[in-house]
Amino acid sequence: MKPLRVAIQGVLGSNHHMVAHEYFDQEVELLECLSFHGMVDSLVCGEADKAVMAIENSIAGSIIPNYALVCENGLHIIGEHYLNVHHNLMALPGQQLSDIREVRSHPMALLQCREYLKTLPGIRMVEDVDTAETARRIREEQLKGIAAIAPALAAERYGLDILARDIQTIKNNATRFIILKKVNKEWPKEVINKASMRFLTDHKRGSLATVLNVMSDCNLNLTKIQSLPVIETPWKYSFFVDVTFEAYDHFDKAKSLLQIMTEDFRVLGEYKNARI
Repeated sequence: MKPLRVAIQGVLGSNHHMVAHEYFDQEVELLECLSFHGMVDSLVCGEADKAVMAIENSIAGSIIPNYALVCENGLHIIGEHYLNVHHNLMALPGQQLSDIREVRSHPMALLQCREYLKTLPGIRMVEDVDTAETARRIREEQLKGIAAIAPALAAERYGLDILARDIQTIKNNATRFIILKKVNKEWPKEVINKASMRFLTDHKRGSLATVLNVMSDCNLNLTKIQSLPVIETPWKYSFFVDVTFEAYDHFDKAKSLLQIMTEDFRVLGEYKNARI
């Protein structure tokens, strides 16, 4: 039996790598992708069976372009996973903090470690494509004087020394990841208690409020709402919504009403709430 092929954004040692192994309780073959677009392409073309995608962070907020990627490519959310993020400063073995003249990492990691980085005067901050990929390059190219901000798993995998641990500004730093597949059928209705939807509303006063009232009347708990411009129609917005519910029948009723009340209504996924 072939292992499940799971596409991740980034390389081995990344947070996406950690989520893939925590979420799937079976042997998986990880496909490294240096961009979210590349990751989605590997899923759409059938190279990967499933994919792991970061969608929002408790500090930095939503990764807005990823909502559009899911919708535009007809992908389905079949699950979610929350990861407590720990950022660490790492460099080649034997390097000291006093040797470092440049710190490289993903822009989000640099942002989340901003207060610590302020304590390193004279050290240049450089944005890179990925946390773990930066760590791997430091090892492969033996880059002295350069440090990466990455998960501890990256230091372990690429043989780097950790110079400072847990340097993120806010210690309670979590990222929500969604699990993607081309087909939505994954869970029986009895265990589904969360869903993601996308819809458009017209420009009439109170249109969105009416939609939200319907959700409330159907006993849905709104846990997330995100707007995104509709590129083809200036000043019109689509709304991406996450809801939780105690009974699938409540969600089923809401779906039938929202299909009538909104434009281009789509269910992006029905799955189990990972926060329970």
